[in-house]
Parts: sequence; structure tokens; C-alpha cells
Amino acid sequence: MVRLLKDESLAASWQRFFEENYKPGIETVAIEYPEKRSLYVDYWDIDRADPKLTEMLINQPYKAVFNAEEALKNVDVAAENKLKLHFRVVNIPDTNKIIIRKIRANHLGTFVAVEGLVKKRTEVRPKLQVGAFQCHKCGAVIRIEQEEDILKEPSECYEDQGGCGRVSSFKLLTNLSEFIDSQKIEIQENPEGLRGGAQPERISVYLEDDLVGEISPGDRIVANGMLRSMQRRRGQFRLTSFDKAMDAVSIESQEMAFEEVEVSEEDEKEILKMSKDPDIYTKMRESIAPTIYGMDVEKEALILQLFGGLAKEMPDGTRIRGDIHTLFVGDPGTAKSQMLAYMSKLAPRSIYASGKASTAAGLTAAAVRDDFGEGQWTLEAGALVLADMGVACIDEIDKMDEKDRSSLHQAMEQQEISIAKAGINATLKTRCAVLAAANPKLGRFDEFLPMHEQINMPPALISRFDLIFSILDKPNRARDTDLATHILRTHKAGEISENIIKSKMSKRTKKERDKLMEIVMPTFDPEFLRKYIAYAKRNIYPVMTDEALELIKSYYVDFRNSSEDTVTFTPRQLEAFVRLAEASAKLRLSQEVTVEDAKRSIGIIEQYLTRVGMDRETDKFDIDIITTGISHTQQSRMRSIIDIIQKLCDASEDGNADRNDIIREAEIDGVESGKVEDAVDRLRRNGQIYEPSHGKYRLSNM
Repeated sequence: MVRLLKDESLAASWQRFFEENYKPGIETVAIEYPEKRSLYVDYWDIDRADPKLTEMLINQPYKAVFNAEEALKNVDVAAENKLKLHFRVVNIPDTNKIIIRKIRANHLGTFVAVEGLVKKRTEVRPKLQVGAFQCHKCGAVIRIEQEEDILKEPSECYEDQGGCGRVSSFKLLTNLSEFIDSQKIEIQENPEGLRGGAQPERISVYLEDDLVGEISPGDRIVANGMLRSMQRRRGQFRLTSFDKAMDAVSIESQEMAFEEVEVSEEDEKEILKMSKDPDIYTKMRESIAPTIYGMDVEKEALILQLFGGLAKEMPDGTRIRGDIHTLFVGDPGTAKSQMLAYMSKLAPRSIYASGKASTAAGLTAAAVRDDFGEGQWTLEAGALVLADMGVACIDEIDKMDEKDRSSLHQAMEQQEISIAKAGINATLKTRCAVLAAANPKLGRFDEFLPMHEQINMPPALISRFDLIFSILDKPNRARDTDLATHILRTHKAGEISENIIKSKMSKRTKKERDKLMEIVMPTFDPEFLRKYIAYAKRNIYPVMTDEALELIKSYYVDFRNSSEDTVTFTPRQLEAFVRLAEASAKLRLSQEVTVEDAKRSIGIIEQYLTRVGMDRETDKFDIDIITTGISHTQQSRMRSIIDIIQKLCDASEDGNADRNDIIREAEIDGVESGKVEDAVDRLRRNGQIYEPSHGKYRLSNM
């Protein structure tokens, strides 16, 4: 194999290129050798210096890379040891970037770039490069270069290596053999590039030496390397069908959010022009799901969620998330799922998942044992990891199993997932905004019941959301008329459009269709909106003005101290104010968070708290309803009921408190009998009291 690849004139061309263009770069690597063992070369530098070399690299990559690495050994640099450097090419032209599903037989043996996200990875394993085999007859050590995955042994004890020349059996001497680190990863197509319903295709990529160990599942990368085929086997039989694989030469990470959205100079001019429009917020809101009627506050919150706040890295290593998490809870038929589906198509790097069909592994990560890892455990990324730097839309989040749902706590707040499964310990990034929808247990949302009693989610998880919107379906003649008109006109517009396209006898006109379509036409089409958001995320990093900071601080402190009995806000809501205000500034492409942005964030959070954080008994905000599931008023009542039960138990002969006595004592203290019964039932469900006999109660710790 080496004899086939070796080419003296080609190696001389590479040596000339390195000495003329990359001598300082090689000297820099030589200083840090062997910690650094790779020279990274820009494709276009090679093309400018010698186009024949790039042609050889694309069409005969194994030969080109082998001779380039041989040439690197001969470049004269002042180094103590002889350098054995890897040749790594980056910045491959778009003409050689191939979508995984479009890889064909004619691409085999060529140099290509494949873009995608890492779905799985194996552990780092030593791979045999040169095997040292000892002859059992004469004891000579024979060295054999290993070129394939299957171990290659000497066919005889070679005389040219000091052997006896006889056919013999051999023993592999691992201490005298040469090994190199190797790892296998699986790259999957980016979800935003898929057609509706298409299953993403995958390719295995083999990494060696200093490329290993740096990549985690969920990372978005461009793998540059040589495509090759791998023969498939069925037992001992070799099949005629092959698997495609890639030997990586270099890996380029894609960290920047919305990087895949291209923004041209014309787009940039249009974006900057639109950002000056005083009605930009209204137009943005109207561009979100125009077929869904109303829901103005929810749509404004969703557009701010797309822009997001600023993630901050603190000096002590703490990371404060900038992503805004939103939860929709509401009556059936109020377009919650439709809104999520629209958002998943609108936002780049978005994943749509249904809680009913998702496990913890499906949403977070899983340790998998399959053929990919050759029987070993491998790590596979779930939906939240794959949506890193994007939006994760989770429908029916309340239908998830409890043990699965618990894995979301860390993923939402710390924005990472710690995996400790099957001996694998790893931390994966989940820097995504979560948009979730849940249905009430009883079918319809009851404004007078606490949130956690209506949906099958623990208060600790509900409190992770920055915004919670209850979507109610109440009869209202004026609103119902407008809604019905909107839906029916939308259907009629669709009917006319289909009639014009598909019917040969159509009498409908495009003018008639366009007039009806006006109500469902977004102000900004999805493509432009995507570019606008991408531009803002890449270029706008707003800083809060002193006035805005003072306004949020005053509002928070005043509101929190407006009631002596209840806790209206927690620091988590304060951080939500900041994130929404930052998103509001980014929407205007402003580098400053102004008082107007602060007021907008306050207005949205007030809307959410009015719907789900209001204590209906006192008509005051009480964040305990969301964070603990019980209002401060109910907690006080339950404490007084416990005191009554304690007093009655101490006074009674059998040590129990009668239900009627409890109600009578509480009524004397001014508590309605219905509320007393509710409190007693809740205490019993919580295990704070128990019922030794019917209608008799006792404290659990007695």
C-alpha cells in the first residue's frame, strides 16, 4: 500500500509548497510538539500556490495526504526531534460539500466535506498501526503495517527482516507494536435541511490521533475527509453491498447560533431598514402563525423567545442562560400544537418532539449498545441536545413518565445534561429554548384551581419556565364571530387556491384568491424572519441602560414587598424580566436595553402572572402557587388546621380528632367549612395527617 501511494515528485511539490507558504506555521507547531501534532492548511492557499495539488487532493486524496505528510518530515525546522506531523486541510469549497443523503458510489475515494450533527460516539480506543510479530520457530520479530480493520499477520518469517524464511505461527508483541488513538462517530443530517417526514440519514466517520476525544454528541461539525466503502458481512459470508464511511482529515466545529442561515448584503440592508420601523413589534407578531387567530400576547412572547436574551459567562465559570422557556397550558382545540409545529419549522436548529412518545433518553441522551459500538456502550444524543443553540418544541410534556420528566430539570436551568450510564460519565450541552405545551387533566383549564393540580407536572419543573400562558376557550359572541370569520375565510382561500391549481374547469381568479389570502399572509415571510433573527443573534449584544436597570429593580422590589403575607416574585422572575428586555432590544437591533424594553418585559410577565399566579381568594399575585402548587393563604390555613387537630387530639380520650369538631373549631376562627374540608383532604393526601378510622384524624408524627 505504501509503495502504491509513494510518489517522489508529488512529495517534492508538497515540500516546496510548505517551505514557501507554511514555514512559520510548521515552526510554531514544532515548538509545542508533541502536544501539537497537526498542521492546519487552508484549501485556498494550496489552490493559489499550485492548482494541481488541489486537483490531486480532491481526486486522489489518500495519495495526496500520504505524500504531504512525507514532505512535512523533510521540511527543515530547528527541532530536537524529527517531526511526524499530520496534514489537516480546512475550508473546503462548497462544490465539494455533500449532503449525506446525496452521497453516491462515484463519490467514493474522493475528498469531500460533510456537514451535520454528531449523533453517537464511541470511546477512544488504541488502534494497531504497525504490528510486531514474533516467530515461534526462530524468535525473530517481524513488523507488518496494518492497513485495514482486520489484523494482518505475516504469511512467513521474512528473511529481509532477519527471519528464518519458513512458514510459521506468530505471536503479537503489543509492547513492541505501534498504536494510535482512534474513535468512531456517527454524523446525522441537520434537521432543518430535511423534507417533511424524511428520516435523517447518517454516516460513520473515523477519527485518529489528535482529532479524538474532542467531540461530544450534539455538536454541529463539518467533517473533511476521504469517502470509502466498507464491506458488509453476514456471518462468515462477505456481501456485495457496502457501507459508506469517511476517514476524517480535519474537523471544523460550528458553534455560532443560526450560522447556517446566509444573510447577503441586500438582506442586511433590508433588515437594517425594517429595524427602524416604529411598528416592527406588531409586524413581527403578525408574522407568527397568521392562520391562528388572536393570541397577541402569546405571539409576542414567542417572537421574543426566538431572539432570546444574552447568555453570560461569569469569571467563576458560572453560566447564566439567555434562552427563554415558555409553557402553554390550555383547553383542547386552542391551536397549541399548531403553534409549536409552526415554531419548529420557523426556527433554525429546532426539534419537535411529543412528550407522549418520548423517553428521558429520547429527550436528553442515552447509553446504547449496538453494532455501531461493536458491542460496547456508546452515547447517543436526544432531542434537547440536538436542538443545542436552537428551539426544542415539546408537545404534551405532561404525558411524559415521571422518571423521564425529572431529567429535564438540569437540562432547562443549567442547560447541560450529566450522563452517568453504563460506565459512561459525560456532560452534554442543551443550550436551547424550550417551548412546551400541556393539557389540563380535567379536559378544560380551571382558573380557580392551582396550576400543578390541573396538569401532570411537578411544581419544581413548572417553575423552570420563564413564561406560562393559560389559553382559555370561553364563549364570547364578538370574539367567536371574528374567530369563525377568520377560520372560514382561511378555508375558503385554501379552497380557491386548490381549485385554481388542480381543476381544469376552474372559474376562480387569482385576484379573488389573493384578496382572501391577505388575512393569512405574514407581514414578513418565514425566510426573511429567519434571516432577521440570525442577523440579530450574530451581531446584537445589548447592554442594559441605568434607567432600564433602575425600572426593573424598583418594580421587582416594590411588587415583592407590596404584600406582607405572600411572596409575589422570586429571583427567577427577575432574571426572566432581564431576558425578555434583552430580547426586546435585539428585535430592534439595538445595542442598548432601554426603559421601553423593560416596560415590555414587565407587561408580558404581568399578563402571565395574572392568568396563572393570582390567588383567587385574595386577588393578589402569589408565586407560591406556581413554585409550590399551594398559595400562601392555603399554607397558612393548613397550618392552623394542623394546630386545631393537634389540640383536639390532645383533648380527646382516644387521641383522635373528629372531622366535625375540626370544621366547627375552624369556623369559630372564621374559616368556611368548604375550605376546611379541602385543607383536611389535602393534608391527608400529602401524608401530614392520617385517618385511623372513618372521620377520625391524627397527625402523622404523633
